[in-house]
Amino acid sequence: MASKKREIQLQTVVNSQSLWDEMLQNKGLTVIDVYQAWCGPCKAMQPLFRKLKNELNEDELLHFVVAEADNIVTLQSFRDKCEPVFLFSVNGKIIAKIIGANAPLVNQKIINLIDEERKIEAGEMVRPQYHEIVFVDSDAEDGEESPYESAEQLYSIAIIKPDAVIARKSLEIKKKILEAGFVIEIEDKRVLTEQQVRDFYSRIADQPDFEDFVLFMTNGLSHILVISQGNEEQPAWEETEPNPETETKVYEDNHHEVAPPTLRKEKRYSLQEYLERQHISQLCDIEEGIANVNKFIDMFFPDFKSMKNLKLEKILALLRPDLFQEKKENVLGIIHDEGFKILMQRPIVLSEEEAQTLCKEYENEDYFENLIKKMTSGPSLALVLLRDNCLQHWKELIGPSSVEKAKTSVPESLCVQFAVEGLPINQLYGSDSLETAEKEIQYFFPPQQTLALIKPHVTQEQREEILKYIKEVGFEITQMKEMLLNEEAADKIYSKIKTKDFYKDVLEVLSEGPSLVMILTKWNAVSDWRRLMGPVDPDEAKLLSPDSIRAQFGTSVLKNAVHGSSNIQEAMETIDQMFEMLVPENPEGN
Repeated sequence: MASKKREIQLQTVVNSQSLWDEMLQNKGLTVIDVYQAWCGPCKAMQPLFRKLKNELNEDELLHFVVAEADNIVTLQSFRDKCEPVFLFSVNGKIIAKIIGANAPLVNQKIINLIDEERKIEAGEMVRPQYHEIVFVDSDAEDGEESPYESAEQLYSIAIIKPDAVIARKSLEIKKKILEAGFVIEIEDKRVLTEQQVRDFYSRIADQPDFEDFVLFMTNGLSHILVISQGNEEQPAWEETEPNPETETKVYEDNHHEVAPPTLRKEKRYSLQEYLERQHISQLCDIEEGIANVNKFIDMFFPDFKSMKNLKLEKILALLRPDLFQEKKENVLGIIHDEGFKILMQRPIVLSEEEAQTLCKEYENEDYFENLIKKMTSGPSLALVLLRDNCLQHWKELIGPSSVEKAKTSVPESLCVQFAVEGLPINQLYGSDSLETAEKEIQYFFPPQQTLALIKPHVTQEQREEILKYIKEVGFEITQMKEMLLNEEAADKIYSKIKTKDFYKDVLEVLSEGPSLVMILTKWNAVSDWRRLMGPVDPDEAKLLSPDSIRAQFGTSVLKNAVHGSSNIQEAMETIDQMFEMLVPENPEGN
């Protein structure tokens, strides 16, 4: 009897529309277990709710309710369902829903929302504008709900700090995150602005060394990650001893719930806890509160919702010699019309070994020897293509490897359209997997590094535009640091002109403020960066290369916005000198 009394005190019973409306007047967070009269509330979750009620100790901000869908008009879409449903009401607004007795997800949701309510009550944050859930007809919901939240998935924001990036620790951190079963939804490398640092780290703004910390965070490259919880069964779960508080009773046959074993025997660490256990939390800062995460996603990735639904992939494509010579423009036009972006392209005369590797599937055919001769007789066109679901779409577009098979199964394919007499094979090639694509791209487009400089006169807004432009054309910013270039540092970058009479004017321009020094990585990086910069004189650049950086942001020959190495040797020497104190002797791949 005593047990039942505690249970009633834990969860308020709501079994009418009027009681539902009254419940919506609760202050703070109300966790609602929606049930059907024929099967009853989800008892499996009650030990968790009791534990949270005791640990959080928030009688005014945290409420638990069981709501009978059969007698509440608002909940009619949940009638005749046998699966547990948990709604989360914040100050009378239903802002989230979790389907299924997913104890870890429910636990994390409650902790995050209560943390927000405490901050709001203390005046430390403004109440976020939640999107209220609209309940739709039950038939329309069938098959569309996942066992996770329907309103929003739980995300975390992680910032890998500049010192970790410089020490080449980013790859290790990301690998550990993935091994733990978390999912990196999207990532970016950038130098954070002062305002972004102040917003993200506002919770430590009162610390005495905060201004030094802001300077540190804005003077180098950071990695920003949006991370989701992944699926239920992840290696981050660990066996623990049973807890008497979370032991569940034997369930009656007429109840629909099954006690989840994870509630009793296993524990899921949050991302922050996991990084601490891996002893790398000092290299990576985490934000897990829902309202703040949503705010920072909007700040760092304004197009996140549309971008995360895209499955962007890169593959290698190849136009064999006959097709390249005769109908290159036709094929490139189709590639463009089909939504592919050509990141890189180069004509290449294949060696016999390279041709045999790419044509391995035909090695037992009578025409193999003739094919190899054709493949090595002149240049092929190698392309790196980018598109949503690129691998599958390219396969479907070009069709089978055999012309005969293509004519029968997909006569509209490019294989049939661009067939060459005397060669019964597809004149277009594509990577057969993403793993193969990565290796082929590295082989045919080996990455090269160059040193790039954004000069002091460029405004912060212009700098952001230049950095965006750099990424859009396919460069990877491998390293970056902001620094005031004194004469010693400037000599390393401008070694070729330091004996010229006008060099003192160059030093004067560089002394006006900090420059942004970068290592840019890309196939053919040195010449591509020089092409992107444009002519030295901005006036000349506006005539000859109006889309170049100097044409858009340069104001004079001295203040022409950017600088870059002239050749590969100069690039390597300058990078070694400028980043020698930052790059470890045995750097990890990054």
